[in-house]
Amino acid sequence: MTAVTDTNPLADDRKAKRNVAVLVAAQALVGAQLPMFFVIAGLAGQQLAPSACLATLPISLIVFGSMTTAPWLSPLMQRIGRKPGFMVGATGGAIGAAVAAYALTIESFWVFVLGAYLTGVYMSAHGFYRFAAADTASDRFRPKAISYVMAGGLLSAIIGPQIVAWLTGGTADASVMRFFPVYATAIGLNLGGILLFTLLDIPKLPPAPEGTPRGRTRWELITTPRIAVAIIVGMVSYALMNLVMTSTPLAVVGCGFGVPDASHVVTGHVLAMYAPSFFTGHLIARFGVERIMGAGLFILAAAGAVALQGVELTNFFVALILLGIGWNFGFIGATTMLAGAHEPHERGRVQGLNDLLVFGGVTFASLASGGLMNCSGGTAQQGWTAVNMAMAPFLFLAGGALLWLVLHPRRDEF
Repeated sequence: MTAVTDTNPLADDRKAKRNVAVLVAAQALVGAQLPMFFVIAGLAGQQLAPSACLATLPISLIVFGSMTTAPWLSPLMQRIGRKPGFMVGATGGAIGAAVAAYALTIESFWVFVLGAYLTGVYMSAHGFYRFAAADTASDRFRPKAISYVMAGGLLSAIIGPQIVAWLTGGTADASVMRFFPVYATAIGLNLGGILLFTLLDIPKLPPAPEGTPRGRTRWELITTPRIAVAIIVGMVSYALMNLVMTSTPLAVVGCGFGVPDASHVVTGHVLAMYAPSFFTGHLIARFGVERIMGAGLFILAAAGAVALQGVELTNFFVALILLGIGWNFGFIGATTMLAGAHEPHERGRVQGLNDLLVFGGVTFASLASGGLMNCSGGTAQQGWTAVNMAMAPFLFLAGGALLWLVLHPRRDEF
């Protein structure tokens, strides 16, 4: 990639820092809807679904919506710009929340699932915040820009689950309608996001001059070792985090605790997902991206080990905090590796392909989560054990891929 020089307009990163500030605010406020939904969607689904095995299907459809949106949203952003692309995402989120709220009033599981799918349009756009942070950043500032935007999730970790606890904890209503105010609040968050994105200043990429190489095909990109390993580690980190987090509210409530307890556990988890972001970029700059990705995979394994030790509330808190830290190191590391492994004109193709594969893995994980939790044993504890045992083979896959890259360096320079 082109080195930053004194004449490079990116050298002082003033525009990048302004955009990072807007994206941090969006991560904190608009992004609060995602932890809200991950707390309640499985619980609402459990009450609406024709079978307990389908309880987490609404969460799976959020992720599936993100997966199927990324391949067209990423190229769209490359054509029309980040700002209108993020507005499209927030509009999808508002419509999805409205449809889900309506589904609660008519107690329709399948309409609720449709609302979840439309929410995935927002989740897909949300996933591109981290790449947008890098668009106007210099090589020097890029890892920090990505980390700072991810750190905005700290506020979403507090805002989202605590909204759920506040709106549902003081009511004796056990019907599915107790979740209606949460979806109404999400509509407002998305509408506020549309206004917030007007402050972004990320120029569209100019059309490539005639005769400029088109860039590598998707197959050439996916077979580039550095890109392939970044996608594998990002996919495994995100999928395993989602596998465990999706089942957590069901496990916490199933083991005798309340919905507010589940909200507090998720709050601790999401805080742990984003709090390290204040220094993850610095750690990557100091120790190298490969070491931080490896540390993330190791911490994910430690989370599973703690979860298997018991189902006390302390176990849930510690396991989910480790899960969040492991995700942070693994996913931010993978994002940083990917951002430095392609040319600017390949951005739309690479990022769309990456999020298609990453969220494809997350979709599979969230679908498997409900089945493992509710249909692999007679008790919540047995289901929780099955969920955490399922992490092992994927951690070996990602760890092996990363080790292979470390042992075969510089085979993928562009």
